[in-house]
Amino acid sequence: MEKPVKVGLLGLGVVGTGVLEILADHQEKIEKSIGCPLTVTKALIRPTEDKEETAKKYNLQLVHELTDITEDPEIDIVVEVMGRIEPAKTFIAESLKAGKHVVTANKDLLAQHGSELASLAHEQKRNLYYEASVAGGIPILRTIANSLAADDIQEVLGIVNGTTNYMLTKMVTEQLDYETALKQAQELGFAESDPTNDVDGIDAAYKMVILSKFAFGMTINMDQVKVKGIRGLSGNDVTVADQLGYTVKLIGSTVKQGDSIAAEVGPVLVPSNHPLASIHNEFNAVFVKSSGIGESMYYGPGAGSRPTATSIVADLMTIVNKIQLGTIGHRFSEYTQPTKLTPPEEIVSKYFLSLKMPDETGQFLQLAEIMAQAGAGLEQVVQEKAQVENARVVVITHKMSETTMSQIQKDIDEKTDFELLSTMKVMGE
Repeated sequence: MEKPVKVGLLGLGVVGTGVLEILADHQEKIEKSIGCPLTVTKALIRPTEDKEETAKKYNLQLVHELTDITEDPEIDIVVEVMGRIEPAKTFIAESLKAGKHVVTANKDLLAQHGSELASLAHEQKRNLYYEASVAGGIPILRTIANSLAADDIQEVLGIVNGTTNYMLTKMVTEQLDYETALKQAQELGFAESDPTNDVDGIDAAYKMVILSKFAFGMTINMDQVKVKGIRGLSGNDVTVADQLGYTVKLIGSTVKQGDSIAAEVGPVLVPSNHPLASIHNEFNAVFVKSSGIGESMYYGPGAGSRPTATSIVADLMTIVNKIQLGTIGHRFSEYTQPTKLTPPEEIVSKYFLSLKMPDETGQFLQLAEIMAQAGAGLEQVVQEKAQVENARVVVITHKMSETTMSQIQKDIDEKTDFELLSTMKVMGE
């Protein structure tokens, strides 16, 4: 048995403690798999935090200065589980410069500064791994980088935010409105007191930036992802979609057409017979279309202490194996392509439109004329009983480009008395 590989933890919150638990619970298997013990010896915490009990239980030293870890010659790997951009970005950079390998679960940081940190790790001949940054316990990044390396991926889409999936599940199964579903998610700890990143689609967009890099080798930034969340989504729209044979899900997607990609996050009508429609509550799933395998789906818990920690420990074990083999310094994903974005006129989808229109003769004819002028057709139409002087009409269109949809929205706004309550894409069957 070789000497232990020692690890320094940056942060000792829920996930950091989960890492200690996984290492302790699975110690025998880990040692047999990598040929040596893997142990956390130090953890960086704020001076105000009381973590003495955890430190005593897992026999580790608590420190308040980064240098206590970066200047310790016995520590080979640093695990960052602090979250947020700073000081995490600086701490990871300093750790790499000090010759440490790094594992992180920080999706916000990686989506915005991942290329910079990966380049620094490469320059320092050190490894930077971050499997836990996307979909928690689902090993999707390693699957794409390794298992699907020989395949040609065309599309990666999925439910990559547990908070919104929990809310949408409750809106369908219990007919809750948006506000009630959010309140319930917060009470259960699935949603933060400030749920902005989740309900506005930002969290999912961070993950699509990372997935785009792994699936297609293209580095995109956040302003190149079209992002729309579920904030204020009407319970009526969710119910009507269900009646029409669809389930509303917040879907993150990155799709290749030719040599370009389009990355997007938004509420989407998923056909009820599609595997993603069956993903309920706080669970995540990533669906991959590729030329070799065809369709595959990866499902599991998208967050939580132990699932996330399990992914982190898997990264630690990968790095130990690379140290032993002398293959350190390679990027997590070596696949690189020039970044090219698909123009809106080439992005085609069906659309769900929910409209409020005056309950008067000729109103629907006006809508049909706008659609016809744009060269768009209607596939399904549902009109609810008029309330006072307004009727609510829901339509599902035939496939059209984003450019055409934008023109229809503009014409409805400028040429009619309709109110366009919501628009959502409809996933192709």
